[in-house]
Amino acid sequence: MSEDDTDAEELTYAESGVDIDASEAATAALVGAVGESEGDYAGLLDIGDRYLALATDGVGTKLLVAEALSDYSTVGIDCIAMNVNDLVAAGVRPVAFVDYLAVDEPDENFAEQVGKGLAAGAAESKMELVGGETAVMPEVVKGLDLAGTVAGLAAKDAIFPAETEPGDALVGFRSSGIHSNGLTLARKAATRNHEYTDAYPYDDYDTVGEALLEPTKIYTHLLDPMREHGVHAAAHVTGGGWTNLTRLGDYHYEIEDAFEPQSVFQFVQEEGNVSDEEMHRTFNMGTGFVAALAPEDAEALAEATDGRVIGYVEEGDGVSIRGLEL
Repeated sequence: MSEDDTDAEELTYAESGVDIDASEAATAALVGAVGESEGDYAGLLDIGDRYLALATDGVGTKLLVAEALSDYSTVGIDCIAMNVNDLVAAGVRPVAFVDYLAVDEPDENFAEQVGKGLAAGAAESKMELVGGETAVMPEVVKGLDLAGTVAGLAAKDAIFPAETEPGDALVGFRSSGIHSNGLTLARKAATRNHEYTDAYPYDDYDTVGEALLEPTKIYTHLLDPMREHGVHAAAHVTGGGWTNLTRLGDYHYEIEDAFEPQSVFQFVQEEGNVSDEEMHRTFNMGTGFVAALAPEDAEALAEATDGRVIGYVEEGDGVSIRGLEL
């Protein structure tokens, strides 16, 4: 196969190394073994007059971009964001975070950079960092891995009902870029013809690596206005892209006015020859968070925040966006 033929080959998330269907099946097997808990994005524990909520997540293969650039200054923010945004989707305010950093060998430089990112993310989320663990495991970890767990508290009447219904409007909130999902596909596409240090072909960033490292947006500022405007359910658009909307309920989600994707998505799609459907099933494509609520309240929520009405809920199943059926 010639180099031109290789470049023209269409990349998919599964062929890049992450099969979403297989991942979901493995998760279902794990849940089946340990038992389900109340809650979707976060586990909810009834502690009397309130819920204690817990969520855990990591940064994923975005760390490989940070390692290639020796720039770990943003991955701590990603780690915080991927956790607290799941609590926000449940209607829970984060209060404390604990991190877990696993390395093959200790390094003061990247540990300090990671720590500063964690501190910045915690400050933006208005929660406390309550320690963590650094494990040196040279035979288990190559490079580093970063994950964490967030705890939150919410009054029982503050939790979103998590029950959308046909006729609800969908208010979307812009992402900051690629966030921390789909990087296995994005990295393979970006490095087909480029190094991370190469000049980025658009005006947003100086290098390819910088575009991929843009930290995940934190959505805790949406909690109060979403409660005030009676949000029924919310979705954090993460792994699986726009199919995350189906977690709002077994209905059809018609997206008519989504935010335009940032240039990083165009770059990944062109470099990897990725189909439109695969892009929307893998990435947030410019919209990182979605709330469902009564249509008469939707415009008011959008005006009170940085959101906009992007679609609606109807009978049926799946997601329609930009002429695609997901």
